[in-house]
Amino acid sequence: MTTNGRDKSAERRPVELYTGSERPYDPEDLVKASGREPTPQSLAWARRLMDEEGPGAIERYLP
Repeated sequence: MTTNGRDKSAERRPVELYTGSERPYDPEDLVKASGREPTPQSLAWARRLMDEEGPGAIERYLP
C-alpha cells in the first residue's frame, strides 16, 4: 500500500530530473525563478544576465 492509501502511486514520477539549464528557458522564466515580477526592467535584467552568464544563469535561483 502506498502513502495515499491505494495500491497504485497517485502520480508517475519523471524518469529524468532536470535542474533548469539543461533545457532552453527565456528571460521571463529567469525573472519568475528569481521571485520578481515580469516587468520591462526585470526582463531587460534577465536578458543581460543570460548574455553575461550563459545558460547557467538560472541555476542560482533553482533548488
